[in-house]
Amino acid sequence: MLLRHTTSEVKERKALTVNPAKTCQPVGAMYAALGVHGCLPHSHGSQGCCSYHRSALTRHYKEPVMAATSSFTEGSSVFGGQANLLQAIDNIFGIYDPDIIAVHSTCLSETIGDDLGQIVKKALDDGKIPEGKFVVQASTPSYVGSHVTGYANMLEAFVKYFSFNTDEKKRQVNMLSGWVEPADMRELKRLAGLMDLKTVLLPDTSDVLDTPMDGTYKMYPKGGTTREEIVSMGDSMRTVAMGEWATEKAAITLDNKCKVPFSMTDVPIGLKATDRFIQALSTAGKVSIPDCISDERGKLVDVITDMHQYLYGKRVALWGDPDTLLPLIEFLVDIDMKPVYVVSGTPGKKFSKRAMEILEAKVPEAKVRNGASADMFLMHQWIKEEPVDLLIGNTYGKYIARDEGIPFVRSGFPIIDRIGHSYFPTVGYMGGIRLLESILGVIMDKIDATSPEESFELTM
Repeated sequence: MLLRHTTSEVKERKALTVNPAKTCQPVGAMYAALGVHGCLPHSHGSQGCCSYHRSALTRHYKEPVMAATSSFTEGSSVFGGQANLLQAIDNIFGIYDPDIIAVHSTCLSETIGDDLGQIVKKALDDGKIPEGKFVVQASTPSYVGSHVTGYANMLEAFVKYFSFNTDEKKRQVNMLSGWVEPADMRELKRLAGLMDLKTVLLPDTSDVLDTPMDGTYKMYPKGGTTREEIVSMGDSMRTVAMGEWATEKAAITLDNKCKVPFSMTDVPIGLKATDRFIQALSTAGKVSIPDCISDERGKLVDVITDMHQYLYGKRVALWGDPDTLLPLIEFLVDIDMKPVYVVSGTPGKKFSKRAMEILEAKVPEAKVRNGASADMFLMHQWIKEEPVDLLIGNTYGKYIARDEGIPFVRSGFPIIDRIGHSYFPTVGYMGGIRLLESILGVIMDKIDATSPEESFELTM
């Protein structure tokens, strides 16, 4: 009901965000850490912060997400949390026995000014880190950036801490994955395997957040990138980094530290972005593209051709993360849909510029906003001004979809009212078909639901 009071008059806001299209850095840091085998994420802050980060991921993946916390009290909130973290490291290795603890900061510890690097060094000097065990840290203050920023910072920390150059190049290619689903990470590995290319994917949440139910609880599932694999990334031929916001920092760090050059490409969503990803892998690994991948591309093109009549000219509103929005916008433009409204809570001036470069030729009327002033309230106001035919974004758009009666495809993070996103990929050519099937499904459902009797068709 409250959304029905949203007005179509847009007023510039500098100090107010209403329903932001993002969440905080530690959530992203925690997700990245879960993609490393035998790693336990650790939130250096209060128990409440850690509970929120865990529940955000658990609600999305429908899997138990394990993480530890420094459990700040009033005293540590005033005088600093060094003692809490030192005790936590000692307890965690003694009780839970992970291979790696990945410590990320929070608003509270950042505001106090805790130096994570200094505290971890003291833990090592005091003998609290057993031999063969490791503690990695990343600065992830919640009051700047977004969950994508936290993901990027933790990914960079793993590369900075573990990767090593022995001057003996391995015939392998590094793949740095942006924030995508476990199924997407599995699909990236499958495509590389079809090219007969040895790769190291970091992070890798497949077989971590989509584990089978076998009646046995495993605190550290079999999946995740191993420490040895991360170390070997320093000797790889090249790095293919997917998504500028999530992976560029790690790619640059790896290049500077180990002299492993990198290619920056989009998350392979849709036709052209997947073309670029496949070509980047082919070039990096000096391998040819097999016919089976070309056939998958042809199937995607066939579906686009068959269903074009239902897609043409449909107005779309999207929100989410920049690394997934950009290739998705490009894909929609390629299939003659019109992404007219685009919102991302993650800051970065490059996003709006690049989005408009994609849109200006075919959708010059598009409105794009990202950063602190971009939120779901603004998205709703734009829709009130001029309606759209389709919504694509996370679960928080369901209120707008209900109030305005607009077909809605759930995409991105978090999705907490549906399942399947962690099991069915939307990257690659086959993922593109899955995405198209979802779009066509909700559009055709709306046609069926609103068609008068005389035009209700059995075959569409």
